[in-house]
Amino acid sequence: MNLFFNRKNSISYTVDTAFDNNFRISVQNGEVVVCAPWYLSNKQIQTVVSEKTNWILEKLKEYEQRKTLGYENIVLFGKTYTTKVSFKFVKVPEVTLNENSIDVILPNYYKEKNMSSVMEFICNKLYMEIANQELESLLEKTRLNLKLAPENVELKYMKNVLASCDNKQNITINPELFKYKKEVIEYVIVHEFCHLKYKTHTKAFYSMIKKYIPNYENLTADLNGTQY
Repeated sequence: MNLFFNRKNSISYTVDTAFDNNFRISVQNGEVVVCAPWYLSNKQIQTVVSEKTNWILEKLKEYEQRKTLGYENIVLFGKTYTTKVSFKFVKVPEVTLNENSIDVILPNYYKEKNMSSVMEFICNKLYMEIANQELESLLEKTRLNLKLAPENVELKYMKNVLASCDNKQNITINPELFKYKKEVIEYVIVHEFCHLKYKTHTKAFYSMIKKYIPNYENLTADLNGTQY
């Protein structure tokens, strides 16, 4: 094992011999591995490692964060699922929803990617898939109950907004709505359907909501100020 020092940091690394002209540095399970052509001296290898110090330290930091904190849990229908991530020889990410956990299998080459960005992508794909599975039946139930129908319903990620209804009778639903309990999801959808009749939050608007969701005021507390 080799050791590189500068004024602020030290990096230990293992050198593997490459029988081609490629020089590669990787961080594998918290260890720095340098694959260097056979003809390079230790001093030459150390020079390259020194040039890549910031990148190596960033990858080591990401590994420690994953090891210490684990991956973020995923909330679905108001329930928190533990996320279990593994790396295998697969071509694309695979996600399996279990009773209390979500198994995420990532291709091995994802080890070199920013895991925060990867998990954000996985979460977005999961919420979109669940939304596509669940939304139509919720919309149909609301259409029948309220005797109203939008011109169009679109699933779209929006910042700090769970749902909206525009002046053209179009409703947009943020897939992240499916983080919440089902009664909260139903309330938000009814809320947007009521906007098909009342554009603003008038007394009549809330009276209409209360007719279909009598406890709506209790459900709003679960939304933590998110717009809808």
